[in-house]
Amino acid sequence: MQHTVQRVRELYRNPKYNCARIMLTCLGEAFGTPADPQSLQAAGRMDGSGNFHAPCGLAAGALLFIGLMGPRSGKNAEDVEKLYYRFTEAFTARFGSLLCRDLRPGGFRPSDPSHVCGDLIIDAVNFTEEFLKHSDMLPTQG
Repeated sequence: MQHTVQRVRELYRNPKYNCARIMLTCLGEAFGTPADPQSLQAAGRMDGSGNFHAPCGLAAGALLFIGLMGPRSGKNAEDVEKLYYRFTEAFTARFGSLLCRDLRPGGFRPSDPSHVCGDLIIDAVNFTEEFLKHSDMLPTQG
């Protein structure tokens, strides 16, 4: 967990990393499957759905990771969809919402720094790593 805290802090200080890219990067590192450039590009505007303040980039990044890893782990589309549902349900139960505007501390103000969600990012990355370790979807590092 301490590695996750340090890594998240390092990434959220980098203006190239939004919540979705941080989640995708941390999960890739945790499970030994680094995100490829195309996936990182795809995650580039997933933070609140391109600033619409809707789906949280943390949840979107996790779902992107699950979608990428499912086929690599030999799972079919139905298996991946079931894990999407289980993850979405668990994330909502743990954090209270899937919406960026609901999860972001204090909502949105023009003066906010880009990564005001530091503690939430750490909690969500740790939560997602644990969730995935207990799923039958993903390989764990030995």
